[in-house]
Amino acid sequence: MDDPLNRRMTVALLALLPLLLLIWASFRFVPGGTAEAMPMPGSAEGVLAQLASLPGSPSALPPTDFTLPLPGSSDPRAQNAAVPFVGGVLDPAPPYRFNGTDTDFANARDCLALAAMAEAGSSDPGQRAVIQVVLNRARHPAFANSVCGVVFEGSERATGCQFSFTCDGSLARQYDPASWAAARARAEQALKGFVFPAVGNATHYHTDWVFPWWSPKLQKIAQVETHLFLRWPGYWGSVRSWRKFYDAQGEPSLAALMARPSAAAPMAGLESLPATNLGMGPVAMPPLPSDTPAVTGGDVVMRLPSGKASFVTVAPAAGADSALAMARKLCPGEGSCRVMGWSDRSVIPAALPLTGAARAALQFSYARDPAGAEIVLYNCDTFTGQPREKCIPRAR
Repeated sequence: MDDPLNRRMTVALLALLPLLLLIWASFRFVPGGTAEAMPMPGSAEGVLAQLASLPGSPSALPPTDFTLPLPGSSDPRAQNAAVPFVGGVLDPAPPYRFNGTDTDFANARDCLALAAMAEAGSSDPGQRAVIQVVLNRARHPAFANSVCGVVFEGSERATGCQFSFTCDGSLARQYDPASWAAARARAEQALKGFVFPAVGNATHYHTDWVFPWWSPKLQKIAQVETHLFLRWPGYWGSVRSWRKFYDAQGEPSLAALMARPSAAAPMAGLESLPATNLGMGPVAMPPLPSDTPAVTGGDVVMRLPSGKASFVTVAPAAGADSALAMARKLCPGEGSCRVMGWSDRSVIPAALPLTGAARAALQFSYARDPAGAEIVLYNCDTFTGQPREKCIPRAR
């Protein structure tokens, strides 16, 4: 029996068939007509396993851009220079369109602004590049499905933080209102669709004075100031892999994220180095570079070969000026530099991120951003007489 309803349904399904085939094809190939097929693991667990195996993913070890070259390794800048940039046209990322409540938007904006300031100082292109990478990650299934989730990803786990400022003590920095206003304006523009095209669809970056283990496994696609920008090769490095929806749970609270404790793991690869004789147990310390400046008022315990970061002992009884003079001597020239000091050598860690004990015992923190601005903080219980804005915030 010829049923008109069945006929209409059959015609409708046949009309939809070309559209369904087109949608299927669009997910099978990346832009540009290349034959980079979408992985077909057959299950959600298979997709998660693939994402977890990607070098430099939040689940990979160790996911930090603060990598200490081992003795005998090449200079990080030379290692980075030996890796060529990927050729071809670098397409800009698709615009990001925020979809959430006003509270969610405020949290996302402030998380972006904080990351931009902490990672790039006051540099306009530097901040916009960092913001773009965060928003690229927020759409990639390998990372958290919210802006603040991306910025603070890993800061609560022993596997380490994705953005080192969230677990190395840098959250103690205080930024002036003008800096906040400028960074918030850039973040707001990006959340409303502004695209910084120079970094394309990069999901990773690091400074040229470190050489993370995952860096040569990714495609190097751009450089903005001292930061190199990268993406995964193949399908997972294309915008086809990006998710198309915003987290229905909304943005985590920035205040809550900053207040929570973080877990830190010792950096892998240092087990064979000489250990200092510490009360907390042996902690591996790389040998000091031969050009480490001689200092007074304390000792240099750890220093990167680039000279961009040092751990030192300080003597609060010698005064704040003594600690600051030592930091400035260890940070000659221009560009980013970091000095952190403790009065008890036994709590000094081998590397960033800081352990909870090291963070609690920190006496002195000096940071110079790429633009040359200095941020100097003290433990005001031992460095007495400092104004409140110069005090290292105590754990809450």
